[in-house]
Amino acid sequence: MLYYLFQYLESHFSLPGASVFQFITFRAAAAFILSLLISAIFGKRIISFLQRQQVGESIRDLGLEGQVQKAGTPTMGGIIIILATLIPALLLAKIDNIYVLILVITTLWMGFIGFLDDYIKVFKKDKEGLKGKFKVLGQIGLGIIVGSMLYFNDGVTIKEQLPTNKQIVQENGKKKVFGNAVKSTKTTVPFFKNNELEYSKALSFLGDGYEKYGWIVFIFITVFIVTGVSNGANLTDGIDGLAAGSSAIIVITLALFAWVSGNIVFADYLDVMYIPNSGEMTVFILAFAGALIGFLWYNTFPAQVFMGDTGSLTIGGIIAVIAISIRKELLLPVLAGIFVIENLSVILQVSWFKFTKKKFGSGKRIFKMAPLHHHYQKLNYHESKIVVRFWVVGILLAVFTIVTLKLR
Repeated sequence: MLYYLFQYLESHFSLPGASVFQFITFRAAAAFILSLLISAIFGKRIISFLQRQQVGESIRDLGLEGQVQKAGTPTMGGIIIILATLIPALLLAKIDNIYVLILVITTLWMGFIGFLDDYIKVFKKDKEGLKGKFKVLGQIGLGIIVGSMLYFNDGVTIKEQLPTNKQIVQENGKKKVFGNAVKSTKTTVPFFKNNELEYSKALSFLGDGYEKYGWIVFIFITVFIVTGVSNGANLTDGIDGLAAGSSAIIVITLALFAWVSGNIVFADYLDVMYIPNSGEMTVFILAFAGALIGFLWYNTFPAQVFMGDTGSLTIGGIIAVIAISIRKELLLPVLAGIFVIENLSVILQVSWFKFTKKKFGSGKRIFKMAPLHHHYQKLNYHESKIVVRFWVVGILLAVFTIVTLKLR
């Protein structure tokens, strides 16, 4: 909203300094600072409110050190992250931008599903919370909505780089590096020289005209990624500061990718897919990053508040949608490697237990406990040490992901 206000003031009253709001970098930095302040300052009031409402975490005894002491800690702290993200984003981003609109919808949608889950756990005293099938249905629903908006909205396009020897001259005398804006289901494939994959080609067996059915593949991929990443974030939220810190690292990296993808100069220089108008997401993403870091003020060991599913499902959903929007979803197995490892540890543990129980009559485990962070707790590592080491791994994965911009 402030963007439009200062645009009006500049055009009608020539207000000094108003033009600075035209720059994405300024608005993104302001959104980061504002969200950080909101989550850090007002977070304390929200925590106090949750305590007064007796919105405390009920802990299942898993035999982990320090676990019993966490009982009664306020949960549903994801509300802090959601508010601290949406307020700066709505104030400073172009809210008519299709990518920003999709991210706002994602935040509200996943936040609502997570809130329902936490509400049932806390107020209905049902430790299972929202039934798993309803969570999955909600994630699938969001995937269908996001996939449809990205595929069918005319504002979602890409510009392909022209071959160097075929560059043409525009009216202003400058070389034209990118072609015209086109609808496409292309995405970026890391580590390969010709690093683009057209999803619709999966239907090439249908013969001529298969491209018009590309939306089916694209929406299926979107649903799969949204579901997988949101569940991965949910599983990672098991010890103080792990999910919020790991997510902040991922989100800041995605902010860089979004800014580069939406900047025609850097997209050309780094030879990445140019996605018009996607740079505006940087404002929302940095607001989200600031909210996560501010939340960490209260969530690091010993946590004064837990994010609950209100936060973890929202975090995973936003990360997935950002990656899909900037056509970098195939980088998520690397960038969000912490989520992947946590997910895999549970899948492997459950699968191996069922297999050995069926084959030998008694189930065996690969890890002492899953998800993986609980395995290290069982090995008597302090949770602060586990969290910091997971953050270090996350930073290394983020650096490696950025390097893939030129590593082909």
